Amino acid sequence: MQKRIQRSALLNKLITRRENGSIKVISGLRRVGKSYLLFNLYYDYLIQTGVQEDHIIKIAFDDDTIDENLLDYKQLGSYIRSCIKDGEMYYVFLDEVQFVGHFEKTLNGLNRLGNLDIYVTGSNSKFLSSDILTEFRGRGDEIRVQPLSFKEYLSVYGSDRQKAFVDYYVYGGLPHIIFCKTDEEKSAYLKNLYNGTYIRDVCERNNVRGEESLNILISILASSIGSLTNPTKLANTFVSVQKRTITDKTIRSYIDYIKNSFLINEVQRFDIKGKRYIGANSKFYFGDTGLRNAALNFRQVEPTHLIENVIYNELLLRGFNVDVGLVDFYEKRETEEKSTKKSVEIDFVCNKASSRYYIQSAFSLESREKTLQEIRPFLHTKDAFKKIIVTGEDIKPWYTEEGILVIGIYDFLLDESNLNL
Repeated sequence: MQKRIQRSALLNKLITRRENGSIKVISGLRRVGKSYLLFNLYYDYLIQTGVQEDHIIKIAFDDDTIDENLLDYKQLGSYIRSCIKDGEMYYVFLDEVQFVGHFEKTLNGLNRLGNLDIYVTGSNSKFLSSDILTEFRGRGDEIRVQPLSFKEYLSVYGSDRQKAFVDYYVYGGLPHIIFCKTDEEKSAYLKNLYNGTYIRDVCERNNVRGEESLNILISILASSIGSLTNPTKLANTFVSVQKRTITDKTIRSYIDYIKNSFLINEVQRFDIKGKRYIGANSKFYFGDTGLRNAALNFRQVEPTHLIENVIYNELLLRGFNVDVGLVDFYEKRETEEKSTKKSVEIDFVCNKASSRYYIQSAFSLESREKTLQEIRPFLHTKDAFKKIIVTGEDIKPWYTEEGILVIGIYDFLLDESNLNL
């Protein structure tokens, strides 16, 4: 029997939103565990708190045995209303609701009933982020489900955290992966999922005819995790490397399609001193490192870039808004008469409420010179926010001479409080 993955943080998000009058919209990648969270973990919680089974209405729209009449939003609304037999609270679980055309009309109508608490899942941000949440007229409450954190992954994997971490950044955190027995089984699952589900879904939803160009673009982004780029640069790469022409406008559209499927996240540059966003260049990280590696057929498995991607995803899991930091300063060398303007980057500027952290990702700090290279951007921010280097090494936390905290990847991933050592 498979060990159950307890996703306590996500479950608590649903519990705190219970009966809050909003439509709970659970979003995220396909196969990331949205249905499991709702139909298993949250369902069991409701039963344990005394809710009767017949007061939980569950419909999975991607089930091939579903009554096709329920795919009509009017008939769906009529069916749900017919299930209400008394004035007690009923809980409505609708899985992959985007299969129902104009579903938002039904949900808005149902949400007016005083004894319905509504939860929906979906795998495409286009249907729920701005347009649909607007259609919900302020009644939509989005809960983003990410792949397993390393802490969740390790809780099922076992005690060998070093081996677990290598598997984690190679094969990612989609829940099914942890139950695959061999590397061959894991890679086959991810490649089939990537090509047969994600790419097909992006193409079908957006009427993309150039599937090959889309795949090439994803491969380019996968090969350059953490590197600044823009549609014009990417279009030039198509010409120089792929020997084919594609417009920057098409590239921009493709990027938006991939973002809307939750395959990638785009991170903008933020001028720390000027307190403004800087356009043009962005960085891209994959929602799951296993899918990133599958897009490249597991040919470029570089720990340096993958660990950076893992750190970024962990920050999202913890609820941070993440930007790339840019710091400008003037520097005068002994051989120069005038100061020269310089720009340096901070990998992650992390904001949540009033908290801010500056974080650098470094595979290792093998020398004082390397340490100085990593902390250089921190020293020019001229503010008092916490500054941290997360290294891929298994080390005890320590502080540099300049007062910068250095923590190993395990301390970062397994204990949130270590950011405040």
